[in-house]
Amino acid sequence: MRTHPGAIRSTTEPVAPIVPRTFGACGSKRVAEFGASLVLAGLLAACGGADSGERPATGDGSSSPPQLSAAARIGELAFKDPSLSASGRMSCQSCHDPAFGHGPSPFNTITAGPVALGGADLNQPGTRAVPSINYLRFNKAFHFAKDGTPTGGFFWDGRAQSLADQAGQPLLNPAEMANASKPDVVAKLARAGYAEQFRVVFGADVFDDPEVAYARLAYAIAQYQQEDPDFAPFSSKFDAFQNGRAELTAQELRGLALFNAPNKGNCAACHSSLATDGHPPLFTDFSYDNLGLPRNAAIPANADPAHTDLGLCQSSALQGAQRPDLCGSFKVPSLRNVARKRCLFHNCAFTDLAQAVRFYVSRDTQPQAWYPPDAQGQVVAYNDLPAAYRQYVNTAEAPYDRRPGQAPALTEAEIDDLVAFLSTLSDGWQDAAR
Repeated sequence: MRTHPGAIRSTTEPVAPIVPRTFGACGSKRVAEFGASLVLAGLLAACGGADSGERPATGDGSSSPPQLSAAARIGELAFKDPSLSASGRMSCQSCHDPAFGHGPSPFNTITAGPVALGGADLNQPGTRAVPSINYLRFNKAFHFAKDGTPTGGFFWDGRAQSLADQAGQPLLNPAEMANASKPDVVAKLARAGYAEQFRVVFGADVFDDPEVAYARLAYAIAQYQQEDPDFAPFSSKFDAFQNGRAELTAQELRGLALFNAPNKGNCAACHSSLATDGHPPLFTDFSYDNLGLPRNAAIPANADPAHTDLGLCQSSALQGAQRPDLCGSFKVPSLRNVARKRCLFHNCAFTDLAQAVRFYVSRDTQPQAWYPPDAQGQVVAYNDLPAAYRQYVNTAEAPYDRRPGQAPALTEAEIDDLVAFLSTLSDGWQDAAR
């Protein structure tokens, strides 16, 4: 595990980097073809890591999708129902499009910009980019790990403690579905075409108590996310590679090695490429990081110079604890489907994956490329954070552990290789040769 900003440790010794395990003879052909050093750096981390147990359908035709429970079927209807919003035009799926890993679609007017437009008239901009909700069934409630690392929780700041909690909040957010109250939502639900099904599943008198009905609605949406394999398909080219059904190209294999190498991309420090807990790699450890992102002027709220988004340190997840060292820390997302995203990071600082990787490796070697100068011509690094909190930006780990004028951790060719590998994490891969 990496040293996370905000982690409380009993020793100042560095944390050992993730070391790929050896999986017997897996990939022996590739060893001869691409060299032992590449394999040791990254290939073996991907070999033999496939899920050994059964799981829902993976999109490759190898298993049949499970039948959803009655509650989950209700949740699916509610997830796709715009009538539950004040505008009558926004559903959960409006922001969480399955074609984009249940993240924002650049082709939807609601989510085409850096933040979604919600509210009663769909003209209220949010303050953060819409996150993908795929693979969140494996997440847990917010907690501090044994080493002090903040982990888990839902939303960019971890404020929701479960999928159901996360499902319930947008319905009442003025910049999202914008309902006035829980009774307001329940009244809409009672008029929905599936209201009778809701009564059958949750009780004939369920609508008599809005608090109970609202909780059942959030539960149903959460069950839909838990049960439907589309929310965790594990159907990328990388998954096929792990299962022996596909070969990665030479460039993709180089990218995998760079992804895992602690002194190069070091991506695996937060986005592990190893299988854990009986499922394929999630490419996130559900922790938090402070990346010192550049301020995004395209977010309307940022037109006010006083507006700041401090992330975790302002979240209810901390239950009032004062942790200035967590100001600027946001949830580490899964990198699955990252190549499909057109809005990267919590503030949509980048819309191009290669540019985002370039930022990672040259943020501190070429800060003038990413941050504006002040009135005196001095570059203002980490300018989306107030000056008092810039000290908490992650500068200790590769690829950030460099100074202006030094060479970035990756060359341009290596950036291309890494992006090629990240593109293998997109779900819905099909073998063109079949």
